[in-house]
Formats: sequence, C-alpha cells, structure tokens
Amino acid sequence: MTERHTYLTTAEVADYLRLKERKVYDLVSQGLIPCSRATGKLLFPRQQIDLWVLSHLDGEQAQRLSVPLVVAGSQDPLLEWAIRESGSDLAMLCQGSGDGVRRLLDGKAMLAGIHLLDPDTQRYNEPSAIGLSGMRDLLMVHWAKRRQGLLLPGNNPLNIMGLSDLQRPHIRVAHRQPDAGAARLLSCLLQQAGIDSSALNWAPHASLSEDDLALSISQGEADVGLGVEAAAHRQQLAFIPLHNEPFDLVMQRRSYFESPFQRLLAFTHNARFAERATQLGGYDISELGKISYNA
Repeated sequence: MTERHTYLTTAEVADYLRLKERKVYDLVSQGLIPCSRATGKLLFPRQQIDLWVLSHLDGEQAQRLSVPLVVAGSQDPLLEWAIRESGSDLAMLCQGSGDGVRRLLDGKAMLAGIHLLDPDTQRYNEPSAIGLSGMRDLLMVHWAKRRQGLLLPGNNPLNIMGLSDLQRPHIRVAHRQPDAGAARLLSCLLQQAGIDSSALNWAPHASLSEDDLALSISQGEADVGLGVEAAAHRQQLAFIPLHNEPFDLVMQRRSYFESPFQRLLAFTHNARFAERATQLGGYDISELGKISYNA
C-alpha cells in the first residue's frame, strides 16, 4: 500500500485501520464507514477514511451534543434548492454569513454557508479571520464559485453601468446587514474603486437575504444592489458581473458523516443538480465537495 493511492481496497483499508477484514465488512453493512461500490467492488476514499477516523476521536466523542438539523449562514439559491430536493431533512435559517458562524459556534446549526472576504489579505473564509480558529474539529467543504454583481431592473431605466454610477445622488442602493458576506464584498469593491460609501444613498432597511435584496429592486424599493447572478435570474433582473467568489460549507467534522449532509452531498452527483446549476446561472461547481480546510 502506498500513500499515493486515492482509493483503498477492503484489505488495504483493514490494514490501514488495523482491523480484520470481517470487521470492515460489518462496518460497511451498517453504513458506518464511507465507501464506494461504483466499480462493482468496495473501494474506500482515503481522504474520507482519514476524516472518519478523526470524527471518532475519544475527546470529540465525549463532547458530542445533538445539534439541530439547520443550515445557517448565507442564502444560496442552488443550495436552497438542493436541500429541498435531496430529502436531506435539513432546514434553512439563512441570515448572512456572520450569523451562520455564530450559530455554528453556539451549537445552533449543523452547517453554515459562508463567503466572507478578508479585506486585508483578499482571501475568503479564513478561519482565523472569521472567528473559527478555536474550533478544533472544523471542516470546510467547497460548494461552488459564484458570480457576484449589480442587480438592476430588467430594462435598467437609470442606465446604471457600473459601481461609479452608485454615486449619483438619486440612485437608491439596496444593501445587506453589516456582517453578511455581500456587505463585506461591496465595502471592499467600493474602497478599491475610490468611492466613499458614506456618500451613497442607501435604502432605509437592510435586506437579510439574497432574495430579499432582489425583491427590493424588483418591487421598486431600490434601484441597484450587490448580489449573486442566480438571485437576479430568479427575479428577472438585469445583472452586471463584478466578482467571482468561493462559497463554502463549514461544520464540525463529525457532521460531515451524518446522514443529512451525506444525502445532500450524494444528490449533487445527480444530473438534475448540474442542470439546475446551469439554469440558475453564475455557478462553477467543478470542485464541489472538495475539502478546503480540515482542522
């Protein structure tokens, strides 16, 4: 057995885990160990086997508390649809990335979807920058790359062409709550463009989700706002792309192996999922499921 093998056979995983092969077969029959039958025989992904072992450390076992089957954090149209269609039993409570981080730390959510940009490093979802560095069993799974940009009424009556037009005094700018990922990104983009955010004509109330922001523009409460392309398409709005960003799912390591998340992950391999991502627009799902951080 060599380290370069991505998949292990039954005999190799038994040797790797110092178990008898019969015990491995028992674990498989009970659905307790990650494996694949795609080739007609059992294969065990090395990366997921390593995660499985780490998720069963004695120290973590002793600290296990039941967490609600809730996905918190940022609203994502593709994730929202997949959760419904996959039969994952997960519920959504999406009030921004910052809120999702807090709910995860407080044990009030199983997963959180985040897209938090660090303006100093220009890096996304760095645990030390978003308050998750102390979570020793933190796991981060890549969901998608998304296009962020300006959402506008379909006919663009005010002829808004880019960020500089937001400075015009009569333009009403929709916005998210301060700790939302979109709020961080907009602040960074305005700063890079040399635009004083305090001089803009902001909408009186923050939009708490992607859909809320899109609706505020669709219903004429605001003229423009920053959001994902998929939200623009859902409300038949025009869209000016500005930025591509990673959207990740963060969780405790053990949650990765719980059946709700595994059902969601399995559904993403369905052809319907790829078709939906294309229909919604603005998604790159080529690295979906990749482990981007493992504490």
